[in-house]
Amino acid sequence: MMFITAFSVIIAPFIFLVLLRLPAKTGMLYSALIFIGLAYFTWDMEPLILSASILEGFHQAVTILFILLGAIVLLNTLRETGAVARINEGFRNISPDMRVQVVIVAFLFGSLIEGAAGFGTPAAVTGPLMVALGFTPLAAATLALIADSTAVSFGAVGTPVIIGLGGLEEAGPQFFQDIAVNITFMDMFVGTFVPFLLIAVLTVSFGRNKQQGSLMKLFPWALMVGLIYSVSAFVYAVLFGPEFVAILASLTGLAAAAVTAKKNILLPKTIWKEALAEGFQDEEKKSEMSLVAAWSPYFIVIALLLLTRIVEPVQEFTQAALDLSWNNILGVEGITSGWQVLYSPGAVLLLAALLSVFTQRKKLKDFGTAVKNAQGTVVGAALALFPTLALVNVFINSGMNTADLVSMPEYIALVLSAGLGSVWHIAAPFLGLLGSFVTGSAMVSALTFSPIQVNVALGTGLDPNIVLAQQVAGSAAGNMICVHNVVAAAAVVGMVGREGDIIRKTVLPALAYALLIGLVGAGMALMF
Repeated sequence: MMFITAFSVIIAPFIFLVLLRLPAKTGMLYSALIFIGLAYFTWDMEPLILSASILEGFHQAVTILFILLGAIVLLNTLRETGAVARINEGFRNISPDMRVQVVIVAFLFGSLIEGAAGFGTPAAVTGPLMVALGFTPLAAATLALIADSTAVSFGAVGTPVIIGLGGLEEAGPQFFQDIAVNITFMDMFVGTFVPFLLIAVLTVSFGRNKQQGSLMKLFPWALMVGLIYSVSAFVYAVLFGPEFVAILASLTGLAAAAVTAKKNILLPKTIWKEALAEGFQDEEKKSEMSLVAAWSPYFIVIALLLLTRIVEPVQEFTQAALDLSWNNILGVEGITSGWQVLYSPGAVLLLAALLSVFTQRKKLKDFGTAVKNAQGTVVGAALALFPTLALVNVFINSGMNTADLVSMPEYIALVLSAGLGSVWHIAAPFLGLLGSFVTGSAMVSALTFSPIQVNVALGTGLDPNIVLAQQVAGSAAGNMICVHNVVAAAAVVGMVGREGDIIRKTVLPALAYALLIGLVGAGMALMF
């Protein structure tokens, strides 16, 4: 019964969302009720601990909804000011080919946002931009989630490595750099192919004719962009450590992709638009807004994110000035949910939306209209996020029980390591994937499972640094299918209730990514 209880955290959402195709607000409510009941009866979690964990989840849901609100308000504001039309005109000037656009917008621009912000922000930003370019909502949400993978290992200025592995005995600058180098080395054989994977999913799953010829014609360009991103990421990891890998690699990739696409280098002459939403028409009227003004809110977002995370006095101020964290909920020590409001990406996105009215010389009412129009979407997402985060926190806090049982995450890790210890290099990324699928965070996945990964590695004679790199890289793959990321991605493109459809599209790429990380890690162990 312990096995069923622990693994129900995965099985129940899969059944309700993927097999039965229930909307997340219903499927995750059923999953949470079943799981919390099992936690009480099987894991001997007291009502006080369960209640505190549920409230912790509700508080965390509010923090995610705040980010979601910021992303939607920013997009709505830019639609009101006409900036979205100008941005899309700029993308079409680089290339009107949707296969090129998905790489530039979802993978490279999304990776830049991930490197600066993390916390599921990229898919909430790039998904709506792709919808505005003519992608269907399902395609936009799916591709945004798949694209937000490789950069996740170094999201929010290296948080999964620096914070996620910060509790280990070996933790320190040199250790973090070694892990970053291992991750980026593996991604030269895995992350390199993400741009091509995005094009494959776009053409095969969403193209009207599903012709493989239109896919293979983009392979040279996609491979070039992927190589430039992953090789430069490796170089930046060697030179600087984990903090700026995603930011610098995405900027490098963006420059290369924009120049080669504009000059039609390695690209076919035919333009592919076979995944356009039905009835979509390109804006014929040329915008009078400059491209710099149109992009200015995103420049502000990146600048503010870096400022609040790198400049120590600014970081300290934003973390302390408006702190709505809830510590020791219901008096239970250790059950705490943090929310430094000004430090949140949500505050940055809202401020950028407000400032865009001035940088683009528009009326303040555009911002007000954007806020008003965002409310319904946020409420719809809330119905799914509250039960999801309640389930997650009961799972994480399950070590607080009256039967002296290990926590469910530790139990799952012990079960997997007992059966797969001999091939742990293959299995290690899947434990990371599992952690981020359930918790929604590569950082939390690393915090939860990294001590177990080290113990298994030492017990089986494997290199702990390679295994830990696989843990972080595997958790990046889990970002594609994490329920609350999917809920957010669905909400911003107007697909609340279709979360299961999105997960069915992203689950195979996520599993394939983790498997390749496992194989490359095993190869590294043999080589070194």
